Amino acid sequence: MSRLLADLFTPQLLGATVRLAAPVSLGALASVVCERSGVTNIAMEGVMLVGAFCAAWAAWLTGSPWLGLLGGAAGGVLFSLLFAWAAVSLHMNHVVAGAIMNILSFGITRYLMVVVYGHQGTSPSIAHSLQDYRLAIPFLSRVPFIGPALFDQTPIVYLSLLAAVLWAWIYARTRLGLSMIASGEHPMALETLGRSVLRVRYTAILLAGVLCGAAGAFLSIENADSFTEGMTGGRGFIALAANIAGGWRPVGALLASLFFGFVDAFQLRAQSLGIIRLPSEVFLVFPYVATILAVAGFVRKSRPPAAVGKDFTVEGNGE
Repeated sequence: MSRLLADLFTPQLLGATVRLAAPVSLGALASVVCERSGVTNIAMEGVMLVGAFCAAWAAWLTGSPWLGLLGGAAGGVLFSLLFAWAAVSLHMNHVVAGAIMNILSFGITRYLMVVVYGHQGTSPSIAHSLQDYRLAIPFLSRVPFIGPALFDQTPIVYLSLLAAVLWAWIYARTRLGLSMIASGEHPMALETLGRSVLRVRYTAILLAGVLCGAAGAFLSIENADSFTEGMTGGRGFIALAANIAGGWRPVGALLASLFFGFVDAFQLRAQSLGIIRLPSEVFLVFPYVATILAVAGFVRKSRPPAAVGKDFTVEGNGE
């Protein structure tokens, strides 16, 4: 039994956990940013997919994965702008608008695949991916067990870890963060103080677009070297669950994402070692089962922002 545990729980497993958690963590943080501002955003799956395509396209055109990352973030912002216009300006139901955006993303990326590359499926490989820019931080990367996992990673993995800490600081210390919290809890009070709730919510959605675009870029130009249709694989919805399990807090969302990353890494490790003999399809559902269990376990203990999902108009007093 001890030999089995030693084979399973290795430093490589911890490193894979942190790596596989990166896109979920960025998506979960995007969900925190939106929902703390009062916007229910289920469009993150679609924003990630568009970001993944834009990142691969930009990297393919320019030969630079760094410009690809900027392209992914820009694609996420532009696609999120459409969601913000529908949910905030047109006052559509947030869930309906998000569902439409997810469906639209699959159609747009498939269409652009044909327009840009002349075929569907998978785009041509890029010359260099962000995997080539793995950075080991001196001294820290040599700390036993946790060093390689946390301090010998690729750029977007570092970004996912730093972003959670940065947003925790923004909420605690900045006017922008406090305005976002007020927008999700007492929007009319924020409006009374002279801060536009609509502007704050637009800002939150667009910043979430940057995060989701970076998550998509991870999938296409860091974890892989090309774009494949539907490559997000439900990570946007897992990110929603991580937000809930993390109690609508940046660091909590990061920790929940690491749990999902661990489940994903564990099933890959178990398959590669052949320790648990089950059909591969059974392993593939592990992260989604973990999502259901996590939400079922934490949803009763978490309190969402009071005004999340509620349309806001000055005349309607925020209702």
